[in-house]
Amino acid sequence: MRLALTIPQGVNNDLQRDITKVARQAEEAGFASLWAYERVLFPLSPSQGMYGIDGLPWLKSYEYCADPLTALALAGAVTQKIRLGTSVLIAPLHGTLLLARTLATLDQATGGRVVAGLGSGWSTDEYRAAGTDYATRGQALDETIDGLRALLGPNPVSYKDSRMAIDNALVNPKPRGRLPIMLGGATNATSQRRIAVKSDGWLVAGMAGPQIAETWKRIQDFAVEAGRDPRELEMVVGVPVILTPQPAGADRQPFLGTVDQIVEDIAAVRDAGADEVGLTLDGIVANADEIIDQALLMRDALVSAGLVTLA
Repeated sequence: MRLALTIPQGVNNDLQRDITKVARQAEEAGFASLWAYERVLFPLSPSQGMYGIDGLPWLKSYEYCADPLTALALAGAVTQKIRLGTSVLIAPLHGTLLLARTLATLDQATGGRVVAGLGSGWSTDEYRAAGTDYATRGQALDETIDGLRALLGPNPVSYKDSRMAIDNALVNPKPRGRLPIMLGGATNATSQRRIAVKSDGWLVAGMAGPQIAETWKRIQDFAVEAGRDPRELEMVVGVPVILTPQPAGADRQPFLGTVDQIVEDIAAVRDAGADEVGLTLDGIVANADEIIDQALLMRDALVSAGLVTLA
């Protein structure tokens, strides 16, 4: 597997300094990619629980989240080869034309390193704030994917959906090459089929190895049904690492415990078929210096265990 890292976007960071600091050190340390996520607001009295689960409180770290594409632009300006991905953008909150131009500009400026990770989101509060219909989020995600494929493809562009109409127009800039589009989610057959048919791969967050393996098998089966080679699909798994000085108990959640316990969890992720594992530390540790320290600690342990190959 390759090794990835989530960049600092939270309130504990100096955005002017810490994004570029972590990006530089991650590339020097052999990490293959950097990822940024999106939350656009934090309702003090949310309409529903986190991830749409009744009564589940939102993570405190969601109170502050710097814009992911701006953060990746900063990271890209001080690096040369490391991939730059979103995991994930809430696609229906973005106008497809403007999103395509932003992604293509970033890809051009960074030498073709951008991965567009998209999802449909789960917060009705964010949808209302953006003036977007939550009930049609699946359709909007499909249209965003199709629209991006058209807009990032060759000129002239003609494309129409329920939110956009372009007739025989030049749309520039274009990415350096084919810009990968990956999808999060996969909570049901519809989202699994969407990943298999429309995307270049699956972005997983915080899921344990056995559950990943089951879902990945279903996605691959849908790909075969659609006439695709499932080997064309990439899987990147983000893991929220919570290190403890003493071993956690048998009922611990995945990726919480000592270095050895987390290495064991990541081994299960590798066995499930992951191409890349991403360490998420922002919002868990105190600052960017701790992100770097713990990322390097985990890197060394994963290399020693033979689980990852450095870039």
